[in-house]
Amino acid sequence: MIIGVGADLVEIERIKDAVDKNINFLKKYFSSEEIDYFDSKNLNPETIAANFAAKEAVSKAFGTGVRNFELRDIEVLRNKIGKPYVVVHDKAKELKEELEIKNILVSLSHTDDYAIAYAVCEK
Repeated sequence: MIIGVGADLVEIERIKDAVDKNINFLKKYFSSEEIDYFDSKNLNPETIAANFAAKEAVSKAFGTGVRNFELRDIEVLRNKIGKPYVVVHDKAKELKEELEIKNILVSLSHTDDYAIAYAVCEK
């Protein structure tokens, strides 16, 4: 049963500027495993922007937006074939359990200028 759907659209240039201007941007919003993935992709701004959009989309699918947890509590990783999946930690994990969410699905895409993500929460 679907209990929440979220979407987010991010300007890739905005994320690229944030990474270039603030050395702590990645550490503030992403886990070390996500940062390792970005490094393996040569800090591709499209990849970083898509992950950022996914975190926002998941927070919207929760029905709360980013409230009472950090974006860093939502981790967007890839399986062996590159399919994105979500792992939640700390306060986001508590919210997932409180909402009885069993599965979080995400889909990511981008153009030259924008990255978009959709998230679906299943009970």
